[in-house]
Amino acid sequence: MSNAINFNLLIPDTMPKSVGYSQVAIVRGGTIVFVAGQVALDRSGNVIGKEDFRAQVQQVFENLKAALEAVGGTFNDVVKLNSYFLDFSHLSEFREVRDQYINVKNPPTSTAVQVPRLFRPEFLVEIEAVAVVNYK
Repeated sequence: MSNAINFNLLIPDTMPKSVGYSQVAIVRGGTIVFVAGQVALDRSGNVIGKEDFRAQVQQVFENLKAALEAVGGTFNDVVKLNSYFLDFSHLSEFREVRDQYINVKNPPTSTAVQVPRLFRPEFLVEIEAVAVVNYK
């Protein structure tokens, strides 16, 4: 469920039915937080899951979770996810992991793009987030 005080996530009847993401986010209050693209690095800077997409995307969502918690937020505060893949054949694995973190009944808006490479060759996915929190 979105934080209705700060924002609403919608799939208008006038737009194509989307599965796993909302089409529109309306921000009404709170503080907008932009989380930089996260890759499969642990706190010590070690690559997690080299050549293992599922392990990498799991680490990426853990990094996003840590960033959100650092500003008093959770995945319920996320209004937008941008995901960059080297290979779209992993989209179903991505969705399985993502759905363990987001509110699947009221998911954030989302964009997924296949790219030729990320900033280091061992990374298979990078995800950035936008959230709206009650930051003090």
